[in-house]
Amino acid sequence: MLRIAFIHPDLGIGGAERLVVDAALGLQNLGHQVDIYTSHHDPNHCFEETKDGRLTVHNIVPPFPREINGKFHILFAHLRQIHLTTYLLSPGAPKYDVFFVDQLSTCLPILRTVGHTRVVFYCHFPDKLLANGEFIEDSAARAQRDLQKGGLLKRIYRYPMDWLEESTTRQADVILANSQFTGRVFKDNFPSIQVTPKVVYPGINIAAYEATEQLNQDPEVSAVISDRPTLVSLNRFEKKKNAALAVESFARLRAKDPNSSDLRLVLGGGYDPRLEDNMLTLYSLIDLVSKTHSLTYNVITPSSPQAVKIPPLNTTSTNPAVVFLLNFTTAQRTALLTAPSTIGLLYTPANEHFGIVPVEGMICGVPVLACDSGGPVESIVDMPPEERTGWLRAPKPELWSEALGEIVQLSEEERLRMRQRAKKRARDLFGMEAMAKGIEESLKEAVAMGKVRSRFTFWLTVLFVFFGLLLALVLV
Repeated sequence: MLRIAFIHPDLGIGGAERLVVDAALGLQNLGHQVDIYTSHHDPNHCFEETKDGRLTVHNIVPPFPREINGKFHILFAHLRQIHLTTYLLSPGAPKYDVFFVDQLSTCLPILRTVGHTRVVFYCHFPDKLLANGEFIEDSAARAQRDLQKGGLLKRIYRYPMDWLEESTTRQADVILANSQFTGRVFKDNFPSIQVTPKVVYPGINIAAYEATEQLNQDPEVSAVISDRPTLVSLNRFEKKKNAALAVESFARLRAKDPNSSDLRLVLGGGYDPRLEDNMLTLYSLIDLVSKTHSLTYNVITPSSPQAVKIPPLNTTSTNPAVVFLLNFTTAQRTALLTAPSTIGLLYTPANEHFGIVPVEGMICGVPVLACDSGGPVESIVDMPPEERTGWLRAPKPELWSEALGEIVQLSEEERLRMRQRAKKRARDLFGMEAMAKGIEESLKEAVAMGKVRSRFTFWLTVLFVFFGLLLALVLV
């Protein structure tokens, strides 16, 4: 048995958080002791497993804000993680055999040189490629983008952040990536790191999608299920997730196919009213639905009085064409993906690092339409048609509406064959057990390396100088 500590910056609702939760559960099932440490965990905005006792979560509240006037997000993310790491290494804190870190690599050299403990780092995607919420693979184009959006100060600010990310990631004993796509981008953009990340695909808890007998008795579920043919899109309400593509494609299909008038679209996802991007994205989608395409809509929010408070939103219909489902529960997600009326799943982000939602759709036997880039290219089989588990298309509404037309017109026989192929592929490649065993092998590999030789003075000096300069910049 290994004593394992997970370190994750914000344990909310999202793909990275789902991976952390499922990886922790999987390792527990293999007999290991797992604790999760985070700088933010809201019991009203998280996955059920992190609050119902199945996982041990330590929420170490930092003295630093998330940002100042909408700026310096990454700087404060680094500072918040260093605060968390200081707590983990303080006298009296529990001792662990190995650390599992994802998203932020700032703590890696500290855990190794001060804690003398091996570290496995799981790379979802290099942060420097995701500044401003978009991925631009060409470095020259990315630099030009930053100059246009933030000027020279933006470049000055990002340069040390990018250097820190690469330098600290290099300190990991074992580096994992969530897809071949991420591994390739990692190698291209971190030239000083010689190792090739080992790919461990995110896994899903297949059993969670099979126990559906009690779902219809859940009032939260009955609020979102309908007998009408339904297309589903599940993503956080963020601009970069491009849910507008689902709306545009759906509207085009309804406009050109009179037989699709009863079709509805459910847009579900995590929504945090504290985040400006979430708020602006939701309201822009509502405008796109109601004003641009004159479609009726409804907004469903959590009924729990402890849920994240969301301002009242106007609705236009009790039988809407589009349903906005904010902060859906696990039961609602499972019910939507397993309902006989659900005929397709739309996954709209382009260049997504992996994308767990298409795999969730496949395990439920739902035809998936996703962008022809990033992780979905590895999870979904589009061609040849006789092996198809879904559709991969460029993110253009005209192409997506054509694919949606094909999905809607599938015969029951074609749908059954696709369902069988999709379920088999999801079980074979993306089960939670396969992910847990892959991570377990990497953790054991790191532990087998033995005690870490300390470079405490060097790294402590580097980090103090680095953050001293940045704090001085902020104060100025």
